Amino acid sequence: MPPLGPGQSIRDPDLRDRLYELLEHDHLPLSVGSRLVRAVVIVIFADVLATVLASVPHLDARFGATFTTVKVMAVLVFGFEYVARLWSVAGHTPLHVSPLRDRLQYAFSALGLIDLCAFLPAALVLAFGDHATLAVLVVLPFLKLVRYSPAMRSLLAAIQAERRTLVGCIAILAGAVLLFASLLYAVERNVQPDKFGTIPDAMWWAIVTLGTVGYGDVVPVTPLGKAISVFTIVGGLAMIALPVAIISSAFADEVKRRDFVVTWGMLARVPLFSHLAAAEIADIMRLLRARTIEAGEILVRRGDVASSMYFITAGEVEIELPTQCVRLADGTFFGEIALLHRTKRSGTVKATRKTRLLVLDAQDFHALIARMPALAAHVTTTAKARMADSGDLAIAELSQVEHDDQPGG
Repeated sequence: MPPLGPGQSIRDPDLRDRLYELLEHDHLPLSVGSRLVRAVVIVIFADVLATVLASVPHLDARFGATFTTVKVMAVLVFGFEYVARLWSVAGHTPLHVSPLRDRLQYAFSALGLIDLCAFLPAALVLAFGDHATLAVLVVLPFLKLVRYSPAMRSLLAAIQAERRTLVGCIAILAGAVLLFASLLYAVERNVQPDKFGTIPDAMWWAIVTLGTVGYGDVVPVTPLGKAISVFTIVGGLAMIALPVAIISSAFADEVKRRDFVVTWGMLARVPLFSHLAAAEIADIMRLLRARTIEAGEILVRRGDVASSMYFITAGEVEIELPTQCVRLADGTFFGEIALLHRTKRSGTVKATRKTRLLVLDAQDFHALIARMPALAAHVTTTAKARMADSGDLAIAELSQVEHDDQPGG
């Protein structure tokens, strides 16, 4: 199957394409894909919980059969999912060469290996009857949450991005361990030969102290040794704070980058802004604010003064007009026509399910129009073209506004 061309969407009726779309992209609220994801996540937690509880002897003796049933069902679900992904991925990789190459690329990818390890080791253990070994494998199914958790993916991406810096931190830590262990060895080796008789023995104290754990099983007794310990403890605080600061900063940047890409992609598809340069779209993004409304919540009512323009990032809204109802879903927008002509809302907007929005206030909207003449001209044309879909302004209202704008009107 040839790769998709520019602007082409995955809508081929072929079962493999539909299955790939379901597994990889159909994760919008209340969609079949989102229900599938929710079901897999529930299976993951049930699998992990059953494995943890099975390690408690009296619970295992009473509910052992139930725990085993949960494990077997989880193995079947994860195995079926892996086979489905392996089969449907053909033709959907960035560098499509052949179905075999595509499947091998998925099988040896990080997510592919996680999917495989989520069920194969557990299946082998269950087959050979060594159920106690399952406790060692409890983390493997849990790793599947990386696929379904944007936060975990962002954290891994942050660690990947800062891997060289983190390796440098480890090198600094190793150097600090050697330095302080050598100093304590020189000072305490004759006083406590059983604890500081060699540098490797002293390294245990250095690692524990730099890690701010302080077990207390090995401590210096000489005044000079205690002074060295003070500097070691202070150095340990820096050793812990440095990688934490690096990872937290990288994680925050990754989350911002992900949100930026999502918002940029959505705005770039909006006809009102599709002709703008990158710098202009970035300028608009700084003016947006996020808002979430629950199912059944009314966002605006007919007759309200138009105060904002809205972009739907996830969810769906229904616009109730006097003659019809219009539904808008992910990636669409509404509210620009009433803002443009400074009229009242002609329809009531209500969320049909939980919906996430980006809001552009009227003041910022008009400021953009004022300083971007090209946008102002394009807004008028696009607003007329979208009028029937957005439901923001009735045809008679728009005609009246245009009549009023004419000389002598």
